Amino acid sequence: MEGDRNLEAKIEILLNVEKQMRQAGDVAGTRKSAIDILQLCFEARAWTTLNEQIVLLSKRRGQLKQAVQAMVQQAMQYIDQTPDLETKIELIKTLNNVAAGKIYVEIERARLIKKLAKIKEEQGLIAEAANLMQEVAVETFGAMAKTEKIAFILEQVRLCLDSLDYVRAQILSRKINPKVFEADPSKEKKKPKEGDNVVEEPAPDIPSLLELKRIYYELMIRYHFQNNDYLEICRCYKAIYEIPSVKENPAQWIPVLRKICWYLVLSPHDPMQSSLHNSTLEDKNLSEIPHFRLLLKQLITMEVIQWTSLWNTFKDEFENEKNMLGGSLGDKAAEDLRLRVIEHNILVVSKYYSRITLKRLADLLCLSIQEAEKHLSEMVVSKALVAKIDRPVGIVCFQPAKDSNDILNSWASNLEKLLDLVEKSCHQIHKETMVHKAAIRA
Repeated sequence: MEGDRNLEAKIEILLNVEKQMRQAGDVAGTRKSAIDILQLCFEARAWTTLNEQIVLLSKRRGQLKQAVQAMVQQAMQYIDQTPDLETKIELIKTLNNVAAGKIYVEIERARLIKKLAKIKEEQGLIAEAANLMQEVAVETFGAMAKTEKIAFILEQVRLCLDSLDYVRAQILSRKINPKVFEADPSKEKKKPKEGDNVVEEPAPDIPSLLELKRIYYELMIRYHFQNNDYLEICRCYKAIYEIPSVKENPAQWIPVLRKICWYLVLSPHDPMQSSLHNSTLEDKNLSEIPHFRLLLKQLITMEVIQWTSLWNTFKDEFENEKNMLGGSLGDKAAEDLRLRVIEHNILVVSKYYSRITLKRLADLLCLSIQEAEKHLSEMVVSKALVAKIDRPVGIVCFQPAKDSNDILNSWASNLEKLLDLVEKSCHQIHKETMVHKAAIRA
């Protein structure tokens, strides 16, 4: 009881000092007085009084910005030394309310909300934690370090993915330009010019730019996995594979390269997939996993693949992926792999045949006529192939699609040839007429 009275008396004296300093416009004195009051409360372990004094000092008439900023920064050091979770949350909420709407303590507020969101997540309130994090738009903070901004946005994305809010996760992920990870941090440190915003140092728990790159692409893999977008997953693994720390360690790059190969094979055929396929085949590290080199080679060679023999060869490797980095390839992966093999076989047939019966096509694909027709129709609809089916006769015609410019050029060329022939014919007729007239005169 006596200790409480002594604390109140000391606070009262310091409050008077703070008032005199504030009214005199003494920034250093006001800041010191405010910090001393908070230090007194902390040493006395009077947490309720500490919260009251923070609010009181921040609301005093004509309070200096520097004093509020110093006070918030000082109080943030006490958060991890609180006796229990309830006191910790109360202190964070008090500081958050004080910092709300004040641009000079926006970075501190972002850090406070991150701490509060972490507590909510530990309590199992993931949706609440995600909503808290989304209140802060760190991309507008000029004084915040780039790595801290990226780390904060990535935390927002992770919480959205954990709460199954994939739409918002995609929107938030677009705030990060992947090119930012390619920048050289050593070249970026320039002396700030006069009038520029001074960028604060990031918090000590913020990872490096290359570690953030890995976290970013791992989160993107989680997002694309939900949509079964195999090509985008492959591109994400390719970006992880290019990180120097991964490329130097075989224990890390072998599982990543395996995933790249699997997702390349699972991706529908298009120019981007074809380009990635060829660049991956040229990778020297692929010789360390010859099975996968063979798999990629088979799907790029213009030969019909027998599904049963391919599955028997690679089934164990496929099943083994669940024990590797990144987990299993998904529930639909085996079904999609069979579909890609069928599509590859149809493309091979279209290269060698201009016309083929449906029965023969079905035999080559090891499918029923109905299934062969279904897969062929799907490829035509997706514009992966140009074909026409004469169903009554049961014949498929593969013909390359002609561009409108090509058709026009062909027509112009034919017209030119026709006019040349007409001109030559006229010349011959005229010549014959002249010869005939000359013969009559003679």
